Amino acid sequence: MADYKTINCRGKIVHLDAPIVMGIVNITPDSFFEGSRYRETDAIKKRAEEIVAQGGKIIDVGGFSTRPGAADVSEQEELDRVCMAVEAIRAVDATTPISVDTFRSKVALESIGKCGADIINDISGGLVEDGIFEAAATLKAPYILMHTAGHTVQEMQQKFTYNNITKDIFRYFAEKISKLHELGVNDIILDPGFGFAKDIDQNYELMAKMSVFKQFDLPILVGISRKRMIWQVLESSAKECLNGVTALNMVSLQLGADILRVHDVKEAVETVKLYCELQKHASVLANN
Repeated sequence: MADYKTINCRGKIVHLDAPIVMGIVNITPDSFFEGSRYRETDAIKKRAEEIVAQGGKIIDVGGFSTRPGAADVSEQEELDRVCMAVEAIRAVDATTPISVDTFRSKVALESIGKCGADIINDISGGLVEDGIFEAAATLKAPYILMHTAGHTVQEMQQKFTYNNITKDIFRYFAEKISKLHELGVNDIILDPGFGFAKDIDQNYELMAKMSVFKQFDLPILVGISRKRMIWQVLESSAKECLNGVTALNMVSLQLGADILRVHDVKEAVETVKLYCELQKHASVLANN
């Protein structure tokens, strides 16, 4: 089993002794947060450089919007978008790991195998395409395993009933981790899937109990940036809810998050810095 404190991104080692931040670059015209959309090569390069300059350790590229009501995107168009973006980023940054937000095995295989990306970030947990697990094994790439329900992006936006949401997701992770390990995928990152197949109450219940997933001894990624679960409670909007995002990012860190996937990198990096300072002093007090 891989060392929990590191992720081997095909030779690029990401250390998780302290939490890190993943910055979002959406290559789509209709992602739910307008401020995350980048379509031109120069804008993508500038955004990637900004993420790294602000302290981001991973760049997450997505070519398929999963917001409710988003237009469908063909496999080829998604692949063209993602590879264009990955190649643009690699032109200015040869080392920062790039994750590809996709549920399609072909997009994963080509964007990582040919274009220079490193990590598969699969919102479907293998529910849309079984082959995505095999792709991760073939590529020897880290795999972000997100919880959701449903076998299409549209179904993932619906509300689902759980007997016990934390136990049900724990069982889901256990089954899929076992399958990934059987295939030889060692670098697995868990994502509880906030905002997918969950209503507002379910999202908050899940976050309150998130620390239970530390039992898997795998990194946990939290992606709540600008999501409805925040702005709806605040009676605000995706554009205006950054303060709420920062507040729940801190809560996520306290409950065991190792990676924050965000639109606002500077603010998240500052949150991590304050969290680490607090942890340092808490450790000193515990040893006295």
